[in-house]
Amino acid sequence: MAELIRTGVSIEQDLLEKFDKVIAKRGYENRSEALRDLIREMLVSEEVNNNRQVVATLSMIYDHHRPDLSSKLTEAQHNHHNNVLAATHVHLDEKNCFEVVIMKGPAGEVKHMADHMLSLKGVKHGKLVMTSTGKDLCAIARKEHCDENSAVRCLPGRDTGGRVYRGCANAHTGS
Repeated sequence: MAELIRTGVSIEQDLLEKFDKVIAKRGYENRSEALRDLIREMLVSEEVNNNRQVVATLSMIYDHHRPDLSSKLTEAQHNHHNNVLAATHVHLDEKNCFEVVIMKGPAGEVKHMADHMLSLKGVKHGKLVMTSTGKDLCAIARKEHCDENSAVRCLPGRDTGGRVYRGCANAHTGS
């Protein structure tokens, strides 16, 4: 386990009060946990900005009556089969479909593919969310041992009794 270091932060009172309200609403037990998560978020952003290996979801709403759009979206996924891990397609109503494409690869490749798909006529809205593969976050994950076969999950949530919890869980990804 990494050694914890105490540090001080100077911050305006009104900003701190707003921060405290937000972290309480999200279930954080203390400011330290929230600050560590903000730091991790910044480190993930750096991974994306430095074209590191990422995993991503591309969520799209599109008009399935648009000629050839479904086939163009499928073709784009087949053309980038090394990056596409899975896709799910849902019919929302008689005109609109929702599709989620799960991808992995260098951030630049993933973004390029997403931009191409989102630019197709008939795609009404979409959002790409990229995050770390977790491999480089192992060194900074809370109190957890990681190896190349582990995925670290550190999220606030509620247990089955409705109690707020914080913590990490290692999920074995196979070896």
